[in-house]
Amino acid sequence: MMTPVSDPFVHPALFYRGEKEYLHGTVPFIRDGLEAGEPVAVAVPGTNLALLQAALGDDVAQVKFLDMTEAGRNPGRIIPRVLRAFADTHRQKRVRIIGEPIWAGRSAVEYPACVQHEALINPAFQGRDVTILCPYDADRLDEQALTDAHETHPVVISGGRERPSTAYAPEDVVARYNQPLEQPETPEELVFQAGQLPTARQFAVERATGHGLSGIRLEDVALIVAELTTNSVVHGGGSGTLRMWAEDDHVVCEVRDHGRLNDPLAGRRPPERDTLGGRGLLLVHTVADLVRIHTSPEGTAIRCYIGRH
Repeated sequence: MMTPVSDPFVHPALFYRGEKEYLHGTVPFIRDGLEAGEPVAVAVPGTNLALLQAALGDDVAQVKFLDMTEAGRNPGRIIPRVLRAFADTHRQKRVRIIGEPIWAGRSAVEYPACVQHEALINPAFQGRDVTILCPYDADRLDEQALTDAHETHPVVISGGRERPSTAYAPEDVVARYNQPLEQPETPEELVFQAGQLPTARQFAVERATGHGLSGIRLEDVALIVAELTTNSVVHGGGSGTLRMWAEDDHVVCEVRDHGRLNDPLAGRRPPERDTLGGRGLLLVHTVADLVRIHTSPEGTAIRCYIGRH
């Protein structure tokens, strides 16, 4: 379903080639917002962050800056912890944000979560007085990323020209990238039921320790597994399967159950103050370096990557 033309939420993609086009498309956007009295935030990769800070001069002090390679390492964290965290503190004014969640250094494992994030921005902010400009490096990103950007953004800016996207279809993108997860070769596995949640946490901590995690990262694994296994018992049919393995520089934990995740924004909305539930998956997105999800009528798999650093 397309965002209505009258919707106050604006979500353009900016295609740029080189530093000159990047600055031409972003600096006036920032300064126009400041002149209009609109709060402005910039969440982009570190190199572009430094480029913008140098170009803005004295205006730097009026802008909130975040390094997206840190704040948005897990794409599932960006809506609640970056975009909503800023917009929700300025509800009485229109807000401008530059968010660059897809850059050339993103891996193929990360990309499906990145593009789903871009699609989900639209329902997450529908009706809000917010403009989120998303830059795309047309020189360094592959053709698929640029094609997907036309589907996740209702407006596209390229070569200094702004036009509606004729390919805009964010719901199709969310569905298309709801892909079955590739299976690891030798995972360690534990089937759990209600009453075995402490056993599942202990299993995860022992395997994560064996794969080189310690300190706060080990605590992150325990938290992630506690939340996911509890969700399986409560919402996923009363049982599930926990799997652990090492992959490159990460320890991976995955929980599968027979439940279906019907809300693609689950875990991406800050919970209402008076709401008791709804925080588990948000916590998982907050502490994991990457979360990949596949859901179908047969069940749901949630896979979390925790860096060994």
